Amino acid sequence: MTNQQLLMYLCRMPTVSTKQRTKAVEVFHALGDETRLEILDSLRGGERCVCELTEALQTGQSRLSFHLKVLKDAGLIHDRPEGRWIYYSINADAVEELDHLVAALRDGAKVVRSGSRC
Repeated sequence: MTNQQLLMYLCRMPTVSTKQRTKAVEVFHALGDETRLEILDSLRGGERCVCELTEALQTGQSRLSFHLKVLKDAGLIHDRPEGRWIYYSINADAVEELDHLVAALRDGAKVVRSGSRC
């Protein structure tokens, strides 16, 4: 299923509110970038300082900050300032919500549709 097909499906889901669809689009956008997926993978082991992420991903702080902002705006990560550093971690609640959304998509894909397939 392409991203466009997925978004079209989400827009037709009767049990999803407009607010939930908007949030789903934001989350899938955040997950649609390789760098952001690498950041999330780096955070799977627990909270990390932005300086550790910069080193682990071998990228500049400006570029990393942009991607961290996208992930934070989507609600996928938390930030915690401590002194002059900021520590990032995965938002477990957001991951659980994402799991529910994917489960709804999976359940919807199992429904047998009758009628024309045009």
